[in-house]
Amino acid sequence: MENPPKEYLEKKQNIKSKLLEFKELSEKEKYKEFLFCLLTPQSNAQRCWQAVEEISKQSSPSLETLKEILSSKTRFHNTKALRIFKAKESWNKITPLLHNENILLLRNQISENVNGYGLKESSHFLRNIGKSNNQIAILDRHILRNLQSNNIITDTKIKSKKHYLEIESLFLKFAKSLKIPADELDLLWWSRENGEIFK
Repeated sequence: MENPPKEYLEKKQNIKSKLLEFKELSEKEKYKEFLFCLLTPQSNAQRCWQAVEEISKQSSPSLETLKEILSSKTRFHNTKALRIFKAKESWNKITPLLHNENILLLRNQISENVNGYGLKESSHFLRNIGKSNNQIAILDRHILRNLQSNNIITDTKIKSKKHYLEIESLFLKFAKSLKIPADELDLLWWSRENGEIFK
């Protein structure tokens, strides 16, 4: 494989623009990304974002309203509606932490303080507010499948936190070998599978 691949060179400017957008979000927009990452596990990202937009138009939606909005847009809508309903509490816990420049420590703190966030969701949130700095990975299906197709891993199932960190390290090394920043490689692979550079 050439370094970096032609596909990346063609999309590079758009990918960099998207990552720059993440760094310039307002507090309100960061909160929307926080809600978005509560919804994305095992669900379609674009539909989750539609749900966030709909929720954001409501001043103080009830749990029932949240269930109704999510029922057609995300899996496990009852559980996720409850998490969204309580999201302000979690948000108030983590916002004072967001100035921490130690990204790995910050990710751990977020995953420990937010119901519904593991390492993957915490990584996704940090990337979407422009704080991942190519130091962490969102080990979603598109990344795992691509790592498998490049013979970096043999199995796309993550078995534990330790296993997550091992695969993350392999992904970061692979990105380096391609001469593509890790955050950019993530968006490149996502756009390859979904036809657009999204989030």
